[in-house]
Amino acid sequence: MSSRARVLAALAHQPTDRVPRLLYEEVIGYTPPIERLLREKCAPQSARDYFDMDITRVGFNPTLLPRSRFVEWLGPEADTALAGGEVDEWGVWRRRGDFHHFVQFEPTLRAVHDFARLREYPWPDLDQPYRWEGVRERVAALQARGLAVAGYAGSVFERSWYLRGLEDLMMDMVTAPEVAHWLFERTSALQQYAAAQFARAGVDIVITGDDVAGQHGMLMKLDMWREFLKPRLAATVRAVKEVRPETFCFYHSDGKVDAAIPDLIEIGVDILNPVQPECMDPAAVKRRFGDRLSFWGTVSVQRTMPFGTPDEVRAEVRARVRDVARGGGLILGPAHVLGPETPWANIVAFFEAADASPVRDG
Repeated sequence: MSSRARVLAALAHQPTDRVPRLLYEEVIGYTPPIERLLREKCAPQSARDYFDMDITRVGFNPTLLPRSRFVEWLGPEADTALAGGEVDEWGVWRRRGDFHHFVQFEPTLRAVHDFARLREYPWPDLDQPYRWEGVRERVAALQARGLAVAGYAGSVFERSWYLRGLEDLMMDMVTAPEVAHWLFERTSALQQYAAAQFARAGVDIVITGDDVAGQHGMLMKLDMWREFLKPRLAATVRAVKEVRPETFCFYHSDGKVDAAIPDLIEIGVDILNPVQPECMDPAAVKRRFGDRLSFWGTVSVQRTMPFGTPDEVRAEVRARVRDVARGGGLILGPAHVLGPETPWANIVAFFEAADASPVRDG
């Protein structure tokens, strides 16, 4: 089977020759230490080709809008932020951290309480045609190589708190819901547009996501999530399916998000990521929801991948294939990005075990 055929079969809960597998970073980007490690060990090939990963990604084109349009919003350190190239196209200053890939967000709209002033904020131009020129061709070229292709359409809750600040946004949801709704509507409109454009370009998977849970439960009451975020996610799923029904919709949230899984299924989400094993039992989630949902991830990045032995990595991979891949519905991968502690031997063990573990049909 080609990688693409394997992925599409697994997501359709059909038999495959082996479980589809990849490192999560292949679709969102590698942390610098792991990128350097893979470049050194996999040369002259890319990590994707070295390990024959099954899924890759495409992105939209860079914006041509100048970052200088955010000067009045960035405050007294605007010149420093802009000179350092740390302001993204949304106007958020991402201060580089001193530990590997960590950054400190400086929310541009924090403490802005004048609603009329908020409405003047300059937004990205993701809805402009030039941002999407050539995307369809890049998708087709990758699929012609036998790869499944994903496109990341962005977040809503996370993007909003990057702009507003987490504390201010959570307070808005309680005390100024019109502000929270406005932020979510603006960010979700761009997510919906991007998702539809990726579907129009023929991607196999549209990726969305918001970390709305922690290790022990949701960050907000489920009813609040249903009021503010569920309708926007539902609209994004509809936007994809109206353009290309066969494109799969992926939703990411770290943490213990099982309370929201029935709602995710109801609105048409096809794939849940990462099914973080420290927070939810992947085998139990599969038993309860596996007839209606596929899963991507499931291998621990808090314990096994960075701190386990290669044999422990192999054992966890075999368990996931046995318990979650049965009958299809699993894209196997580390539950998130690999931290700098992750040894090369464990990455190799992950792929070796995935390829050596048979997938049972039912």
